[in-house]
Amino acid sequence: MPYTIIEIEVTQPLPTISISRHDTGIAVLLRYKGKPIDFWMEVLPANSILTPEDLARRISEKAGIKLLSEIIWDELVPTVKPTGLPSLTVVICTKDRPEYLARCLESLRSLQPPAFGTPDLFEILVVDNAPSDQRTRELVVSFPEVSYICESKPGLDFARNRALQEAKGELLAYLDDDVIADRRWLAGLMEAWAENPDAAAFTGLVLPYELATEAQIMFEQRGGFRRGFNKIRYYGQNLPGKHLYPCGAGIFGAGANMAFRRDILLKLGGFDEALDTGSPLPGGGDLDIFYRVIRAGYPLVYEPQYLVFHQHRREVEALRRQYWSWGLGFMAFVSKSYQTDSYQRPRFRRLIWWWFKYQLRQLGESLMGRHVLPPGMILAELWGGVMGLLREYPRSLKRTERIRRQFPHDDVLPHQQFGCHQENRVSLQKKSINVMK
Repeated sequence: MPYTIIEIEVTQPLPTISISRHDTGIAVLLRYKGKPIDFWMEVLPANSILTPEDLARRISEKAGIKLLSEIIWDELVPTVKPTGLPSLTVVICTKDRPEYLARCLESLRSLQPPAFGTPDLFEILVVDNAPSDQRTRELVVSFPEVSYICESKPGLDFARNRALQEAKGELLAYLDDDVIADRRWLAGLMEAWAENPDAAAFTGLVLPYELATEAQIMFEQRGGFRRGFNKIRYYGQNLPGKHLYPCGAGIFGAGANMAFRRDILLKLGGFDEALDTGSPLPGGGDLDIFYRVIRAGYPLVYEPQYLVFHQHRREVEALRRQYWSWGLGFMAFVSKSYQTDSYQRPRFRRLIWWWFKYQLRQLGESLMGRHVLPPGMILAELWGGVMGLLREYPRSLKRTERIRRQFPHDDVLPHQQFGCHQENRVSLQKKSINVMK
């Protein structure tokens, strides 16, 4: 049974909410002057009604302290006014999902301008990764403000690195094709940059686009992609109270919504193309680049206003595979980093020990009926982790080398087998847009 997602702006009169007989409850996104400040899910009886007084009590109970702190911050702390904004390239890497991509591109047309202005260059770049047909290219033709590149080498990090080569912006913001950008997405990213001009990377809040199926609800009840509603600046090699930092790179954010200074990303060598390789190893690339940013001595900033809504897996089997891929990708990243970063090996050993204990504890809770996930989901993630430790990364390195040999001239001429045309970059009418005008 679905949850209805409701947005409430606390500076406006509170609404009356009616729960239909088909709904399990509500999921509330709370905003203050447009800023997201809290999110919760609540089971409610069918056909129930929440009055403004009911909502006021719930807001006070669930988010009162956060709301009060936001009001005080808004009154006492002046807004940072930068002297200039960096040029920005928004990158969407996609493969054979034009229906998702269209929705993502439409959301970028509806962005609100930051209070202190917009970047001089704002370009949107779609990287079509080893497509099986021309649907994505044909879709991009209908968005004249969007540029198109075909990257024939299959693998998400091949596509991300192709964008790194082609982009013109000083900042590169990577979006997954199955997200839509919140109207304040650009304002959130620019505020994070204005407050942290020395930061090399930025991540943002990821909330559910819908909660319509059992799989989506289970995933979000477990925490989803959420990392909280407080600004966080990660910097340095140690973090008080986090003895596994920075090795537990999942704390930094999600690859569905991340941005980097292009010059730093180039300096670090881009994304590791042996991670995020598709079905054999569908993950780990975001964890790896977050970790390398911190280990190289650069700040990484988490900004909740830099918000997207993600299309969670609708089917239970697809969610089970996602948990398996998370375990696999995480441990592939761990095993790679263990070999390449000898200074952190003691911390990685503790991380592996902690992770398996945590998964086994969750499995025990699930078997006793005290966990939101069924045992099969937890076992899938656990088994993925085991496979990730059993030399999956070295195997992936060999696969990646075979792909490079298969497409030796891809940077010059995309391969026809995967549906790419000879244009390396199709810039349709113009390369930058004023999305807010």
